[in-house]
Amino acid sequence: MAKNLRIPTTQTESETLLAQTQEVYTLELRLATGLRFEGIADVGEALERSVLQGILAGGELFAIATTLAGARTLRRIIDNQPDLPVLNDLVAELRTYPELEQEIYRCIDDNGDVTDRANPKLAGIREQQRHLRDRIHGLLQRIMQRKANAIQEPLITQRDGRFVLPVKAPQKDAIPGIVHDTSMSGATLYVEPQPTVNLNNQLRQLQRQEEREEEAVRQALTEQVAAVKPDLERLLAIVTTIDLATARARYSLWLG
Repeated sequence: MAKNLRIPTTQTESETLLAQTQEVYTLELRLATGLRFEGIADVGEALERSVLQGILAGGELFAIATTLAGARTLRRIIDNQPDLPVLNDLVAELRTYPELEQEIYRCIDDNGDVTDRANPKLAGIREQQRHLRDRIHGLLQRIMQRKANAIQEPLITQRDGRFVLPVKAPQKDAIPGIVHDTSMSGATLYVEPQPTVNLNNQLRQLQRQEEREEEAVRQALTEQVAAVKPDLERLLAIVTTIDLATARARYSLWLG
C-alpha cells in the first residue's frame, strides 16, 4: 500500500488521511509500546481460496486465527482512547469472530498440525499408530539382538514410510525380508524383516486414515472461514489501513 500511495482527489479524503496519521501519532506518544500488530498476517490469498472449494493448510488456518486475535487486541487498544474518533470509527467495523478463532486454536497447533482434540476418531487412530509403532520397534529390537552380526549399525530407520534395518549386504540372507534401499557404497541394504511386513502394512493404512481425518477437520474449518470471508476481508483492509497510518505517523516522528 505504501508503494502505491496516490495524491487524494478530494479535500475530505486528505483530511481523513491527515486525521488518521495525527491520531496514530498521538497514540504512539501515549503508549509505551505503540500500536501493536503481532499475529496479524496477510491472509488474503487464503481467504480467496476458501471459497473456491480449496482446503486450507493448517498454517494458513492458524494465521487466520492469529490475525483475528491481533485485530481484537488492536481494537481494544483504540477503544481505550475515546478522543480518537477517526480510529474509533475504523475499528468499530471490525468483526473478529472469537468463536472461529478458538475453534481453529482447538483444532490446529502453532506448527499448523491438526491436534488430537480436533476429532475423537483422529485421536483414536493416532493412539492405534503409537501402539503399532511400539510393537514394530520391539520386534525390530529383538531381531537386531538375535542377528547382531548381520546388522551394519544398531538403529531402526525408515524407507518409504516403512521401518527397516540396515543389514550388511553379504549377510542379507540372515534377515529375510523386503529390500527397500541400498547405501551408496552398496555395503548396506535397508531391509524390512518379514515378521514386520504385515504390521507395517497396518501402519500405512492407519496413516492414510489419519490423513483423511485431518483433511476433514481442515475442510470443516475452511468452510467456516469461507462463510465469513467478506467480514474477514474487511477486517484485513481495516488493519492494513491502520498499519499504513502507523507507518506514516512513525515516519513523521522520525522526521521530527
